Amino acid sequence: MPEPVIRKTAITVEEIFHEGGPAAAVPLRRAAALAVIENPFAGRYVEDISGFMDDLKPLGLKMAGDLVEALGGDASVVEGYGKGAIVGANGELEHGALWHVPGGYSMRELLPASNAIVPSTKKLGGPGTRLDIPVTHCNASYVRSHFDAMEVGLADGPKADEILLALVMTTGPRIHARVGGLKASEIRGEDGLR
Repeated sequence: MPEPVIRKTAITVEEIFHEGGPAAAVPLRRAAALAVIENPFAGRYVEDISGFMDDLKPLGLKMAGDLVEALGGDASVVEGYGKGAIVGANGELEHGALWHVPGGYSMRELLPASNAIVPSTKKLGGPGTRLDIPVTHCNASYVRSHFDAMEVGLADGPKADEILLALVMTTGPRIHARVGGLKASEIRGEDGLR
């Protein structure tokens, strides 16, 4: 397969100080890295597409590294993550599924405590389509305070023959998280769940 042809990249960083209650001592930081690439399978059905996952791995590692840098350069501050893809109209949902391995494993490779599966979503859409990327704790999916999402999208992508790939990282729980459940301080780290 050919290397991904990148049209555009973007990084967004949010700092959340409060959600209507008292300001947090340390704001929550959420960051998203986006890449709009040419879809090599657009407009036709191709039976064997899995090889393109290997071609996407360097892009996944670069995007994950860019996110760590955007959050201050210290991978140990990252506590949550997620990934997603928006496939342009001439593609199919399965083309977005190609991002599961290179997107997820790239973040897990760079983050010191990342036993949990990387949550994911994908959809078909055109320019301006928005996607809510689910976020969970990197080391234990059941940590309720870290159940979150970050909306991503670009005004001019994906075009019909493109895919928008996204990675998201966060530095902590939702601001004002207070609905109980497993706490980050209680993680056993045995199975990626608890």
